[in-house]
Amino acid sequence: MKRIHFTAEDLARTRVATTIGVAAETFDTVRLLRNRGSGAAFRRWHVAVRGRVGEQAGPLAALMPHHGPLFDAMSLMGDTADVDEAVDNLMAAPRALLRVELENIDFRPTDRSWAGALMDGDREARLQVATALRACHSVTVAPYWSRVRSHLSEVRAGYVGTMADGGVERLLTTLCEPLVRWRPPVLEVVHASEADIHLQGRGLVIAPTVFSTRQVELLYPPLDPDRAPILAVPTLDGASLDTALWEGDGELAAPSLEDLLGRTRAAVLSAAVEGCGTSELARRLNISPATASHHAAALRNARLVTSRREGKAVLHTATSLGIALLGHSALV
Repeated sequence: MKRIHFTAEDLARTRVATTIGVAAETFDTVRLLRNRGSGAAFRRWHVAVRGRVGEQAGPLAALMPHHGPLFDAMSLMGDTADVDEAVDNLMAAPRALLRVELENIDFRPTDRSWAGALMDGDREARLQVATALRACHSVTVAPYWSRVRSHLSEVRAGYVGTMADGGVERLLTTLCEPLVRWRPPVLEVVHASEADIHLQGRGLVIAPTVFSTRQVELLYPPLDPDRAPILAVPTLDGASLDTALWEGDGELAAPSLEDLLGRTRAAVLSAAVEGCGTSELARRLNISPATASHHAAALRNARLVTSRREGKAVLHTATSLGIALLGHSALV
């Protein structure tokens, strides 16, 4: 059990993010491939990717042993949704950060020499991790990423709505039960290790994940003690399975989205992938707020976007179906 202790200042500084980043999600797919008991939510994904990764995942698997601490890809490579940016972050990471992330990992004897070189900042060792990350990402994440990102955006929008209706404590009370329990002022997280974490005014960032196993993780920025830790929360289980999530991005691609929806409405749908307010839509597309609201309403009626009020504004977010329709068009 991990116990996260909040102050009033921590509650005020708690916020939600969309993703822990594509690098961390890719690392989690390596764990999923080794875990045959990952559940019905990933069965279709397992069938699609099993046997297509093989030895190219070796450096990633070496960083994630079956026992003990695991490699925190997000702290090292950031929460970016772009794998190229994640690789750039890896190659530029300070040696001190590499060492603090790796020094407590229980590497297998056959991997210790390589791990030592990686801790020392060896460029070739970093390139091996980067190559493995790109190879795994191309098979296990990239074909599904637009739908996954849409799912994460929808989950985040749900978090925001809960906070708007009942405050941060309402979100903590309803967050990922039964793995998380709010006993004010302590958030209890079911975990294999025991720890008491005092936020000390830093607040907490809550980020949904897709490819994590059924365990909530608390991620620390090791060289920045003043930065808020991140609570990575799994969002998929057998009961919440969205079968469309595991359809390849090209399977439902529309050859001409503008012909189907019209240029402005297609642009509204594209902008809503990351979540976009009505006023922002109007500014981006050089249309009036009333026109932006009209197009968003039409897309909402077609179940291509969801709309949620945040204070006085309305946030529009593309649904999984909307993302599927965008496919590989130039609007994405």
